[in-house]
Amino acid sequence: MATGTASSGSASPPGGSSALKGAALKGDWLSRLRGPWLAVAMFGVVCAYGTLGFVLIEGWSFWDAFYMTVTTITTVGFKEVHPLSRAGEGFTVTVILAGVGTAFYTFTLLATVVVDGGIHARIERRRRQRMLDDLKDHFIVCGYGRIGAIIVEELRRQRVPYVVIERDRERVLAAMEAGGLAVEADASSEDVLTRLGIARARGFIAAVGTDAENVYAVLTARVLRPDLYIIGRAETEDAERKLMRAGANRVVSPYRIGARELAQTALRPAVVDFFQLATRSGNLELAIEQVAIGGGSPLAGRSIIDVNVRQRYGLIVVGIQRTSGKMEFNPPGDAVMQAGDQLVVLGRTDGLRELEAAAAQPAV
Repeated sequence: MATGTASSGSASPPGGSSALKGAALKGDWLSRLRGPWLAVAMFGVVCAYGTLGFVLIEGWSFWDAFYMTVTTITTVGFKEVHPLSRAGEGFTVTVILAGVGTAFYTFTLLATVVVDGGIHARIERRRRQRMLDDLKDHFIVCGYGRIGAIIVEELRRQRVPYVVIERDRERVLAAMEAGGLAVEADASSEDVLTRLGIARARGFIAAVGTDAENVYAVLTARVLRPDLYIIGRAETEDAERKLMRAGANRVVSPYRIGARELAQTALRPAVVDFFQLATRSGNLELAIEQVAIGGGSPLAGRSIIDVNVRQRYGLIVVGIQRTSGKMEFNPPGDAVMQAGDQLVVLGRTDGLRELEAAAAQPAV
């Protein structure tokens, strides 16, 4: 109500909008004259002044007059093109006084623009584009707010390649200063996602600030890559349903997860401590990982006890996620591992790496 009253009370006069636009255009025109454009214009005026003066005073040809002007204001030091009259010598003095400072100012300013704003910027853009072209098996993270920054930090700790899409320029610069790749763009743009290598991506994480943007981003990514693994962030239950319909494989609500962890910490602190220890990326002693059984792996078609996972690799199989999506918790030793299954295992990182290698390598 207050806003509407203030707006009606301060109505602009007729033509006020046009006057403001005219002032803005004038200010923009003046700003363009500053810096290198003004220096180039001044240099051109001095060259025209000297050329015209030598033509009128000495009667030289246009080329001779222009050549004499350039060699004079650049202090090259060549001799005169033709002998000068007394009037010509006096005019040459004015050309020197007007032109030498202008020439040095122009060349210095142009060199600064080329080095600081031109070549360096182009080289940096090309370097980033090459890095984007070389990305593969990476995650595309949409949004670099509080949630996005934590996601990126976790990916960086585990040395997983990623690229950030963010509309806010300050956040883009912050992501780049943290050592990652980031672009200032709309996450729901097909051209942008194509340029960021969505065809080669490992996954897509929509963690923008609003549910609507996340839905559009997930929908665009799903259209471009029907087989891509997509995770969406949701603030409300309605957004969770919409994200699933848009094509997200998983939907995560940070508030719901945070509330559940608070409750679990209050009720079962030892259990929470154990899982935090097992899932913390900085922990080198213990980790929980998922291991995919490859189609040609020697582990496919064999039971847990036949592979001797516990004794050979020092790992505990916590669960098996079947290709159908069903999760078998605490599977018995005679549970058979099939190609495409995902093993959820707990143990030391060196044993996990050995099991991953065995699960991925083809059978001899």
